Amino acid sequence: MKKVLLPLATGFEELEAVTVIDILRRANISVTVAGLNDGVITGSRGTRILPDEILDTNSASDYDMIVLPGGLPGADNLNNDSRIHRLLKQMADDGRYIAAICAAPKVLAAAGLLDNKEVTSFPGALSDTNTVGMRYTGKAIVTDGNVITSRGPGTAMDFSLELVRLLVGAETQQQVEQGLQR
Repeated sequence: MKKVLLPLATGFEELEAVTVIDILRRANISVTVAGLNDGVITGSRGTRILPDEILDTNSASDYDMIVLPGGLPGADNLNNDSRIHRLLKQMADDGRYIAAICAAPKVLAAAGLLDNKEVTSFPGALSDTNTVGMRYTGKAIVTDGNVITSRGPGTAMDFSLELVRLLVGAETQQQVEQGLQR
């Protein structure tokens, strides 16, 4: 079974986080929701989620993919956490999938993972980043090697289905999509 780590920080974008969790679990992908802190994490719109565990117990080698939801100040809180940067770099070094949506691609940029990559994000989210050769497309979803980025809440469903395709194949992606009546 494929395994995904989804870190949650205070101020996460609810639509992005919950859509990813739901769609991946519909595809029988194990999703571990790890809070940066102990206890309930509150999203940018006030939704409260109790994570499965605290981020401290995670090892990059345990997962096939890490997915960072956006939202503000959630993406900033992820970016300010050294554990996130450590996990991202380890997963990149191992060639594992790294995905981020909305404002969260700036966390990938800060970790040095968007150099010479084609990417997308919420408009303006990457304007203050220091990257070499990054090509911003503005597309809904961009997959460049093992890095997957997406624009925002409105692209969360398609982003999640792309993650399913990458992890377990197009057939499972189509089955999940049919079950959603899209």
